[in-house]
Amino acid sequence: MKYLVTNADDFGFTRDVNEGIVMAHRDGILTATTLMANGDAFDHAVQLASQTPTLDIGCHLVLIGGQSLLDPGRCLPSSIFDLTTQVYAGKLRIYEELAAQVRKIMATGIVPTHLDTHKHTHLLPPVFNTVRRVALDFNIPWVRRPIDFPAPVKAELGQRITGSLIRHFEPKMDFTGLRHTDHFWGFAVTGRLDSAALIDIIPHIPDGVTELMTHPGLLTDQLRAAPTRLKESRMVELAALTSQSVKKAIATTGIALVNYHQLNQEFPQ
Repeated sequence: MKYLVTNADDFGFTRDVNEGIVMAHRDGILTATTLMANGDAFDHAVQLASQTPTLDIGCHLVLIGGQSLLDPGRCLPSSIFDLTTQVYAGKLRIYEELAAQVRKIMATGIVPTHLDTHKHTHLLPPVFNTVRRVALDFNIPWVRRPIDFPAPVKAELGQRITGSLIRHFEPKMDFTGLRHTDHFWGFAVTGRLDSAALIDIIPHIPDGVTELMTHPGLLTDQLRAAPTRLKESRMVELAALTSQSVKKAIATTGIALVNYHQLNQEFPQ
């Protein structure tokens, strides 16, 4: 049996991203999303979540970009290089920052089912160890394992380099006490996921549970002004996630669209 969790990162980033995520769920194949506690449109995302109870909500933990929740007014590291420097120099209170983000989300009444990190920062072993501790402390069972399964998709140079780093860090990930999907896909096509790419990959989805990472959204002046390279591509991903051809391809292959709440019920520990 093949199960597919289709997750949208960056819920709470901007209002137009939020609206695109909800549209991808209501009209398409999106089953889950992860919420940024320090996002500029956090309150708007929480409002939309309350109106969309079938959309599974997790935490998109942020250590790069935006403001700290632990120390309001202080900016978080601006790049993976800056983050790595601060982490290994002991200048960042990682647990306290991430715990503050989870608490803010849970204070709204949301019970998060899964965790991932903005920019895949939990590939850094000290960050992963902290994310694991946060997940256990707050009883959040699922943590993303961001290792693309082999697929006939060409990655750009930067993604190939990062992919090699991912494979280097994978053995250091200790998921003891946690759950993760059997497979993951989406890293190699971040910013390039359209309907054709999605239709091409669907027949290659392996048996078991796969997470598909996506970044859909609408595009208004708010997103155009936001500090992200993913702008027009979010509209392309939204079109892919709501495509009738994509829906037909999934139905034809017998893939079951699920979220993490449903997986907990289907496969209790």
